[in-house]
Amino acid sequence: MNIDPANYVRNAIRSVADWPKPGVTFRDITPVLQDPRAFRVLIDMFVYRYMRQRLDLVAGVDARGFILGSVLAYELNLGFVPVRKKGKLPFRTVAEEYSLEYGNAAVEMHTDAVRPGQRVLLIDDLIATGGTMIAASKLLQRLGANVHEAAAIIELPDLGGGQAMRDSGLEVYTVCTFTNSDP
Repeated sequence: MNIDPANYVRNAIRSVADWPKPGVTFRDITPVLQDPRAFRVLIDMFVYRYMRQRLDLVAGVDARGFILGSVLAYELNLGFVPVRKKGKLPFRTVAEEYSLEYGNAAVEMHTDAVRPGQRVLLIDDLIATGGTMIAASKLLQRLGANVHEAAAIIELPDLGGGQAMRDSGLEVYTVCTFTNSDP
């Protein structure tokens, strides 16, 4: 029996209507993580995509990017570096601010997280507006890294984040998309 891996993963994602507020449908990846087969299919999709890409590191965005990024780094025999929310790292840091709907936020990394010229895969669970991933990419580039690609499980194209990331010069890969009209 052949399965379409992307659809298999997409079908394992839970959609929660009106959360965290009315009119929003939350795309919950925890069922993918709970199901060993779905989780393996997901990670294998990323592994097969990146196994011959001559990467040096995987950078995972706080917080679900840590789950994906650390497992993927292990499978690819690469190092992992976290891109954290501001104020969570104990050593010297560098930060990048980005805009939210009602204010600003920032992500940061240790100043020694990457070496100049390292090829880094940036990963998170979902691309909505793209602000966090664009900020994380700028941060990595400021530290001298070459961001090979930004990857996620889900893209929400109606929010424009994937396109904003592409417009900023990032290569983007996602396993699946959900539009506002998808249940």
